[in-house]
Amino acid sequence: MLSQIKRLPVFQTLIAIVFLLIQSSTGLYLPYLTATIINQGIAKGNTQVIWVQGGLMIGVAIIGLVGSTLNSWLFTKIAYELGGDIRSDLYRKILSFSKAEFDHFGSASLITRDTDDVTQIQNLVQTGLQFLLMAPIQLVGGIIMTWILEPRFGIVFLAVVPFLVIIYLLIFRRVTPLYAKIQTLMDKLNLAFKEGLSGVKVIRAFNKETAEYDKYENLNQAYSKTSITAGTIMGFFIPALSLLLNFASLLIVWMGSQFVADGSLQVGSIVGAISYASQILAGFASISFIIMMIPKGQISAQRVNEVLNQPLSISEPTNNAPAETAKGLTFEHVDFRYLGASKPALADISFSVKAGETFAIIGSTGDGKSSLVNLISRLYDAESGQVELNGVDVKQIPQSQLHAKISYVPQTAMLFFGTIRSNMLVGKPEATDDEIWQALEMAQAKDFVAALPDGLDSQVAKAGDNFSGGQKQRLCIARALLKDADVYVFDDSFSALDFKTDAAVRQSMRAKTGNAVTMIVAQRIASITTADQIAVLDQGSIVGLGTHAELAKTNPVYQQIMKSQSYSEEDHSDAK
Repeated sequence: MLSQIKRLPVFQTLIAIVFLLIQSSTGLYLPYLTATIINQGIAKGNTQVIWVQGGLMIGVAIIGLVGSTLNSWLFTKIAYELGGDIRSDLYRKILSFSKAEFDHFGSASLITRDTDDVTQIQNLVQTGLQFLLMAPIQLVGGIIMTWILEPRFGIVFLAVVPFLVIIYLLIFRRVTPLYAKIQTLMDKLNLAFKEGLSGVKVIRAFNKETAEYDKYENLNQAYSKTSITAGTIMGFFIPALSLLLNFASLLIVWMGSQFVADGSLQVGSIVGAISYASQILAGFASISFIIMMIPKGQISAQRVNEVLNQPLSISEPTNNAPAETAKGLTFEHVDFRYLGASKPALADISFSVKAGETFAIIGSTGDGKSSLVNLISRLYDAESGQVELNGVDVKQIPQSQLHAKISYVPQTAMLFFGTIRSNMLVGKPEATDDEIWQALEMAQAKDFVAALPDGLDSQVAKAGDNFSGGQKQRLCIARALLKDADVYVFDDSFSALDFKTDAAVRQSMRAKTGNAVTMIVAQRIASITTADQIAVLDQGSIVGLGTHAELAKTNPVYQQIMKSQSYSEEDHSDAK
């Protein structure tokens, strides 16, 4: 929590504390005035004392009300601004993550940390600043004021405090690991819920609704059971607190009756002591409320700090990038493995592509095609070897400059909520409408966009769910072609297009990519037959490198892929 506390605005916090002290002081003074009115006014029939002290009580109460209102507003403002700052810092840090960090945390856990965990910190800061200061004032001040009224009553309250501290320590020690478990279960719940939403079509297709519901329900039951256990343990504190302080109040009434009977005490002092007992109870209740939040906030702060303090696996170069020597892309004996994997995903990858050439990658699922292109933009870093862009090691190029040189179409078409225009401007923020329409035309998307009622201003739903797979893929291709880049990467991004559209897109985009390196990851050979070079991957290694004609004659793996795809097409035509 220390890093979060350091973020608090000092001046606003001090002003809020001043108003809090005003509220607490007036609260402590009111029972004393009540006792004075009873002892010196009502008991002695002195109406002047009643009017003077009563007017003073009203004034003190109004001051307390103002202090309470202002400190509550300031503490709420401070807490919510802090929560907003932490969320912004988290999101900024997450955007700087490479895929290795995303793999480490998982998207569901990152969402939980940016929402629920930050909310726990925010609530703890709000209540902690307010009540953690007020509670000791009520507690200690109540005991002191009781001592001033009658020292023998103060001793009663002092005797209760050690028992309450022991109960608190026992509960805190027991409940802290439970709250850590609750947050972990929350991660799993979010993951299961997210998978259920994103995979609903698959779940229905295989009639797995019941199985998925049972899986979610088991996690939900575990979360509920743990939360109930933690809540039950924490709920014990308030009854124990009330029991002890009620016994103390009962003892004060019994002792007070004896003192009044022998004439050593006035009734007003008993009334004041009972009022202070209520304040002491409120102080302990505030402490218990904070106690309930501290374990949650502590665990949440640790989880947030794990993200904020996570070292980046991909670091920025300390010096400026060396001068470029030759346009193109080169892999030199590159090895790469995923975190914790025993076997490399890529082994001894070497090839060179000049500007203006098209380099295609083909292979079976899991052979490392996407892993290879991810190394170009440093979504991952190579374990060994070197990836060079324009004659410069990509590790020596600042990431902002590197990403500016690369345009990318992901394997899964990704559109953002907004409009078609806003999605296109992601590729080139300063693009004109004419440039956008040209890119759409190259991607064979102009006709269907022009047919929409609002054209470029047509709405795009979350993840582009209001467009078909082929339409989303063409929009993503258009967005990539809109950007001026040295390398265009198409990661299996023609898969949803028919052969005619696929060929038309590849033909029309040559005017844009003529002076750049074009990298195409493909599953079907028809998409790469015109490539200048084709790399055949097999279990993470290049087992063939050449043109389509060369590989078709000499490479067994490529021939096998050709045969399997040819057989599928013949089989499909026979079925018709």
